[in-house]
Amino acid sequence: MNYPTDTLPQMLERTARRTPDATALIYFGARLSYAQLQEHVERLAAGLQALGLQKGDRVALLLPNCPQFVVGFFGALRAGGIVTPTSVMYTPRELAHQWHDAGARFAIVDRRFLRNVRAALPQVPELQHLILTGPHQYYPAALRRLEQRLAADTASHSPGRTARPVASHPWADVLAWSRTPQPVAQTQADLACLQYTGGTTGTSKGAMLSHGNLVINTAQTCAWIEADMNGREIMVAALPLFHIFALTCVMCCSIMSGGSMVILPRFELRAALNVIRKYRPTMFHGVPTMYVAFNNTPNVKRYGFNSLRVCISGGAPLPVEVRQKFEALTGGKLVEGYGLTEASPVTHINPPAGSPKVGSIGLPIADTQVRIMDLETGTRELPVGEVGEIVIRGPQVMQGYWNKPQETALVLRDGWLYTGDIAKKDADGYYYIVDRKKDMIIAGGYNIYPREVEEVLFEHPKIQEAAVIGVPDPYRGETVKAFVVLRPGTTATPEEIIAFCRERLAAYKVPRIVVFRDSLPKSAVGKYLRRELRNL
Repeated sequence: MNYPTDTLPQMLERTARRTPDATALIYFGARLSYAQLQEHVERLAAGLQALGLQKGDRVALLLPNCPQFVVGFFGALRAGGIVTPTSVMYTPRELAHQWHDAGARFAIVDRRFLRNVRAALPQVPELQHLILTGPHQYYPAALRRLEQRLAADTASHSPGRTARPVASHPWADVLAWSRTPQPVAQTQADLACLQYTGGTTGTSKGAMLSHGNLVINTAQTCAWIEADMNGREIMVAALPLFHIFALTCVMCCSIMSGGSMVILPRFELRAALNVIRKYRPTMFHGVPTMYVAFNNTPNVKRYGFNSLRVCISGGAPLPVEVRQKFEALTGGKLVEGYGLTEASPVTHINPPAGSPKVGSIGLPIADTQVRIMDLETGTRELPVGEVGEIVIRGPQVMQGYWNKPQETALVLRDGWLYTGDIAKKDADGYYYIVDRKKDMIIAGGYNIYPREVEEVLFEHPKIQEAAVIGVPDPYRGETVKAFVVLRPGTTATPEEIIAFCRERLAAYKVPRIVVFRDSLPKSAVGKYLRRELRNL
C-alpha cells in the first residue's frame, strides 16, 4: 500500500478541510461537525501550550467515551504532547503506577474520577496540571468541594523531592484562552502514544506507538475492511476508547474515512440496540461478550442489524457458535480479527468479503509479515500446520516499551515482534490461535495478568500463598480463579477475599472464584505450576 505521510493531527485536519460540515461525532443526539471538532482540538492545544506543555510532555486521559476524549487525544498531540490513555476502571494504585511510569505532567480527567485521582497524587510527583471535564451541575456538592480541595492540594513526595502543587483548570476555561496553537514540528517517527499493556512479559508497561504506527495501521485497517472513504461509514464507539482496539479501529478509522462516530459512554445492551435502530450504523466493533448479549436479546432482528455491512470481533477469541448464532439471528456479517497493543493493534482480519474460516483469526493485513517460530529457541520457522509462536513484522509494530530496554529486547528481535501467542497456519495462509505462551487471562476483551492479581492477594494479612489462573466463562470468555493458602490459625471466606481485591483492583481483574487449599503445586525452583492448577 501507499500510506499517508500525515501525523495524527494532520489526519484529522485533512478530513476537516475536505468535509468541514460532515458529522464527525454523535453523542446523546448532539452532533459535532468536523469543522467544530477541529476548532475544539486547536483550542485545547493552544490552552495546553499556555499551561506550559512542551513537545514530548506526557498527557494522561482519564475519560469515559465522550467527545472530550476525542478532542483531548488530538488536542494533546496537536500541542506536541504524548498521550497515555488510562482505564476509567483503574483504582488509585493502578492510576499512580501508569502516570508515574509515564511521567505525566498533564491529565485530562472527568470529575467523576477525582477521588481516585486525589488518592493517586502522592505517588505521581510529576503531575502539575489537571484539566477537569464534566458540567458542575451534574455532580453533588460534596464532589465540587473535593474539586476545590484538589486545586489547593500538594502531593506528598518521596524524601528528597520538592513538593509541587497540582493546579486544576476547568475544561471550558482552557478552551477559551486561545484558538490558535503554536506550530510544532512533528513527523510520523515522533512518539504519539504510550499505550499501557501487560505486554508479553506480565508487568504493566507503555508500548511506544508513533504517529506513523497509528496512522499506517489505521490505513491498513480501513483498506482491509473496505471502509468507504467518502464519509458514508457510521461506526459505533461502544468499546472503551482508552483501549487500543477502539482507539485505532473505531476513532481513527472513522476520522480517516470522514465517517460519523456514534459515541456510547460504555456498552449497555439497551443503549447499543437503540443506537443501531436509530442511526443505522454500517459497522460495529465489539468483543465476544457483546455479541453474546445481542444473541440473547429477544426479537433482536427488529433493531435493524441489516444496516451493518460488517461487524468485527476482537480482544478475545470468538467462539464459533457465537458467530454462527449472531449471523443467523441478525443477518449481519461477523468476522474475527487479531492484534495486540504492541502492533497498534491490528495484524490479522478475516476478509469481510467471502466466508471466514471457522476458528481462524484471518489473513495478515497489508504489508504485515508473519512467521510461526519454534517454541524452544524462537529461531526456526515452522512449516504449514505446525504449532509455534506467532511473530510479526510490519510498519505498525511499536518502537519498544517505555524506559524498559530489557523487556523490549525480549519481544523485539531483529525487527520481529514475538507475541507470546501460540498459533498455526493452514495451506491457504489463514492463521489460528491455539494457545497462549504467556499466562495472560482475557476476560471480556480485557487483559489480566495473574502476577498483578497475586500481588494484591499477598497483601491480605491472612494469605500465605496465592496463585491465579483463567478458567472458561460462557459470557466473559475467561474469568479469574484464585487458589489461596491461608496462614496457620486463620480463617476466611471467598467473599472476604473478593471484597479485599475489589478495593484494590479494577472490577474486571477481581477473582470471581476463590478456592482454599492446604498447599499449591510448585516446580523444583518454587514456581507455581499453573498447568496443574488448571487440572484441579
